[in-house]
Amino acid sequence: MKKLTLLFTFMVTVFACATVCAQVTNDQMVAEWQRAKNYTKAYLDAMPDDGYSFKPTPEMRSFAGQMLHLADANYGFISGVSGKPSPLGKTSAEKTIEQTKAATTKAVMDSYDFVISTIQGMTPAQLQETMKIAGKDLSKATVLGKAFEHQTHHRGQATVYLRLKGVTPPQEMLF
Repeated sequence: MKKLTLLFTFMVTVFACATVCAQVTNDQMVAEWQRAKNYTKAYLDAMPDDGYSFKPTPEMRSFAGQMLHLADANYGFISGVSGKPSPLGKTSAEKTIEQTKAATTKAVMDSYDFVISTIQGMTPAQLQETMKIAGKDLSKATVLGKAFEHQTHHRGQATVYLRLKGVTPPQEMLF
């Protein structure tokens, strides 16, 4: 009887720890996306109005194009993970949103709001479910990590655009 009680206690403890750890991961993910949203907003605010159409070379995206591509990917990754339809439907922000400071900023911030609210609505169990992406079976939490990496990559590219326009990029916001 003691062994059965000990085993039961152990199993309850493991289940409780797994649930708490998974929840912390969810809460931490939301906090990181909120930080990324604020950091991206600082980039959007730093670029002057006339810099939104700026392209370092003709074949590159404009600054607005970079940021709207980031928004498109936010919607795409999160829709894929959650099954929730993108508020944009099948349209592309990069191809349909007016590439002005006001319109771009709104579209990009809306994409972060979609990401954050979607992650908040997911359970720890849903984050651990696997899905196929790029021919690989990955947990949804891992795919969200790839989405985070993508937006970081494009925000980083925007640093060059700001520098070429004579603007000092926002201070790094790691924490």
